[in-house]
Amino acid sequence: MKSKINRKEFLQYSGKAIAAGYLSSWMLSSCAAPVGNAENAGRMKKSLKFGMIEEDLSVLDKFKLLKDLGFDGVELDSPNELSEKEILDARDKTGLEIPGVVNSVHWKAPLSDPDPSVRKKCVDSMETALQDCKKYGGTTVLLVPGVVGENVSYDEAYARSQEEIKKILPIAEETGVKIAIENVWNNFLLSPLEAARYIDEFESDMIGWYFDVGNIVRYGWPEQWIRILGKRIIKVDIKEYSRKLANEEGVWEGFKAELLEGDCNWQNVMTALNEVGYAGWGSAEIPGGDRKRLEKISQLMDEIYSYYPSPV
Repeated sequence: MKSKINRKEFLQYSGKAIAAGYLSSWMLSSCAAPVGNAENAGRMKKSLKFGMIEEDLSVLDKFKLLKDLGFDGVELDSPNELSEKEILDARDKTGLEIPGVVNSVHWKAPLSDPDPSVRKKCVDSMETALQDCKKYGGTTVLLVPGVVGENVSYDEAYARSQEEIKKILPIAEETGVKIAIENVWNNFLLSPLEAARYIDEFESDMIGWYFDVGNIVRYGWPEQWIRILGKRIIKVDIKEYSRKLANEEGVWEGFKAELLEGDCNWQNVMTALNEVGYAGWGSAEIPGGDRKRLEKISQLMDEIYSYYPSPV
């Protein structure tokens, strides 16, 4: 006997099938194109944040130190109080690249703030950061898009941040420097599907994702995010996290784990990055220190990068 299906059931079934098909197609498209610079194809490049250098040295000598330790580049904050001439001189004399900068205002004046004047401070700072990054020869400005809290609802943060970023995109177009949205503990964009949708809604090639590996571990698996974000990933932060330390000592203590000693499955992470076509910069964002500490970080990053599949 043939079973009968009523109109309501048919529409429900059809809707689910269409949605499933759309999601499958959308996820495949997210991994369709390679990312990173063509000259970096097939390998990862090694960077860290400038503030991690805790030696009392000039900008030039700090750049020389990183070059000696095997780093390919260093990321600066912007706006900053450093001398532009010193930065460019250090870059040119050492050959150390500046792949991008980190916006230094987005926490103090988030794009999600209810006050338009506060949001404008962040927009103005992004203009400065984009212009600085262009001068340095970099390709991205890392931006925390907003913060959800007791006085800022999730939907308000979503709408406000997108509205403000749309004001910044023309400057990104003008400079050729991309806006890179980072996943941080800001109670916002908490799933990879939502993160991908957030980026796609801008319909612009000048915005993508700055993927922080360690920040995901508390509530997910980095390799899953990587496969869903796919070509949207334009930079990567190298960071560790231990669920054991977090459970025993507090959630923030999880970041005390040394690279390769936490719960980041670096083999899975590097395999996933390779699968989606990412080859390029990985920047350490962990406690720094003196020459000896920075040398250890360089060596640990080499171990992590050894998991990246070799070109066939």
